[in-house]
Amino acid sequence: MYGRLICCATATALALSTVSLSAQAASQESVRAAGSAEQRAASTRAFLGLGPVPDAAAVTRGAPVYQRSCAFCHGPQGRGAEGPNLIVSDVVLSDDHGEKLVPFLKAGRPETGMPSFKTMSDAELKDISEFLHEQIEAVANRGTYQLQNIVVGNPDEGKAYVAANCTTCHAPGSFEHIASKFRSADQLQRGWVWPNRPADNSLAITATVKMHDGRMVEGRVTQISDFKIILVDGAGKTHVIERDMGVDVEIKDPLAAHQKMINTLKNIDMHNVTAYLESLK
Repeated sequence: MYGRLICCATATALALSTVSLSAQAASQESVRAAGSAEQRAASTRAFLGLGPVPDAAAVTRGAPVYQRSCAFCHGPQGRGAEGPNLIVSDVVLSDDHGEKLVPFLKAGRPETGMPSFKTMSDAELKDISEFLHEQIEAVANRGTYQLQNIVVGNPDEGKAYVAANCTTCHAPGSFEHIASKFRSADQLQRGWVWPNRPADNSLAITATVKMHDGRMVEGRVTQISDFKIILVDGAGKTHVIERDMGVDVEIKDPLAAHQKMINTLKNIDMHNVTAYLESLK
């Protein structure tokens, strides 16, 4: 099942040639709004369309059984050793709760050197299946990732970086108590590196389009590609404009400076700035 979902998601991503800016902003906001690790995992699972949640009790029972019977070939986490990586196995990915893996393990694949596990009970084999699904979960569901402490930089050097690179757009006083606006240091870091575009459109991308006949159309960009641009003007009217020869488009992005910064931002500078901003509670 995971394999089918990953293939579908990849095909969909390749097929999309435009970027829906409102959808992108909504996605960013939903991820940032997620609170606990459980909430993040659940929201990521729903977004990716992952399969059933592995049975925790079965995973606990299956772990030692797997280690005794399977790890010497497939590695302690199923990621391969002498035998193949089970995380990307079609047999494992197409299974939900052992309905395909149990009979497969019972039969084995003697022609490839994989023995039959017919002496093991269906319950034990199902527990092994749940253990493998948990290993896939650990790889596929990024919402379960546990971030370590990222406040490892030098606050004084971070302050110097801000003074040299950020005060052209931001007044020094705008950083006061900035850390208190974010629930964690990693959210703060994401927030200053690439700020979320708020719902009031104060940081929206806008464009001025000069048409073939000289008319000018201005508005907020909701979609843009190499072939067309969609704007919403001040009166709320939507304009769909083909980007043909003779149509000039001038884009204005309030976050252009952040985009430029990202292209040259070093890890050490990112850590230093985060440490500095984290100190501004």
